[in-house]
Amino acid sequence: MQGLQPELFLDRYWQREPLLLRAAVPGFVPPVSADELAGLAMEDEVESRIAECNGAADNASSWQLHHGPFVASDFLRPHPWTLLIQRVDQLLDEVAELRRLTDFIPRWRLDDIMVSYATDGGGIGPHYDLYDVFLLQGEGERTWRIGQRCNADTPLLAHDDLKLLAHFDCQAEYTLRCGDALYIPPGVAHWGISRGESTCFSLGFRAPRMADLLSRLTDSQLERTPDNLLLRDAGRETASRCGEITAADSAQAREQIQALLASAREDSWFGELVTESNSEPLALKDVLQLTAHVQDGYGVRLAPDARVAWQHTDREGLRVFANGASCTAPEALRDWLARLCADHVVHWPGGENTMPVLQFLMQQGALDVE
Repeated sequence: MQGLQPELFLDRYWQREPLLLRAAVPGFVPPVSADELAGLAMEDEVESRIAECNGAADNASSWQLHHGPFVASDFLRPHPWTLLIQRVDQLLDEVAELRRLTDFIPRWRLDDIMVSYATDGGGIGPHYDLYDVFLLQGEGERTWRIGQRCNADTPLLAHDDLKLLAHFDCQAEYTLRCGDALYIPPGVAHWGISRGESTCFSLGFRAPRMADLLSRLTDSQLERTPDNLLLRDAGRETASRCGEITAADSAQAREQIQALLASAREDSWFGELVTESNSEPLALKDVLQLTAHVQDGYGVRLAPDARVAWQHTDREGLRVFANGASCTAPEALRDWLARLCADHVVHWPGGENTMPVLQFLMQQGALDVE
């Protein structure tokens, strides 16, 4: 993005402060139109919603949320409304190209690109998110109000479908035009209002929940902890009351658990967690057929819904993660994997011990043959 210095942004703004980027994408031509969005919203397999407001924004009863698929008459509404479509980057290659704008952030942190269309005055009300988001303005203009810091205790309106703030303290206001962008960190209240008809591309970065990380780490360590490894309390003090569990007893157990987790040398749990997806593995016959095409010289690229990453390990060389599973890979594939994960079309380099990696990626449904 023009005007954004990655190192400065990550140090000063990422997960800390909002940042306005004028002309972030000079000469930006929105890759999908309002009519095309309406067409997508009419398809069964596309996740779409319409938020409509027929009164005061601070009144919960003014808001309605409708779920797709929609029909043409659903787009003829008398009140301001907004159409939201999730994972458009997985539906249209032209939208997927926008991922490159944030390649200074690991791709495994990117959740999806949502695209919204709003009529004049349309929006989804004052709210906050648990993820980082870059709001890239497409057609028209949209005014964004930036509000207070929020958390789980922040009061919300009593609405079954929308998490709307009961109070909004406007601290800044920006009107975005085509090619402008606005970064919003997690927990910062914001409220977008369309000025005429407009579209917006939301690049959302969702971090894994700490509860999920802890669960996956402990599960991984449990699988590798011998049943005969017991708590040790050599050198303990004499018990003055035989039924008492002392603070020192609890502390000793906690320290030994922490030492056990700290000694874990297996890191695949993290990569498998952050690349989880809903993709279905391919059948063996399909894997063999695709493998044959690649051996004949066809290129491959990531499938639209694939989540792939790789990691260097001291013991195994490379470990490749795809849609929640993992395998080892030789160091010779490092550059190939880097290009693949950056959405390039790549050709199989061949070499010793590399075919199992290709077949692993194929089996996980992570590759398309070009």
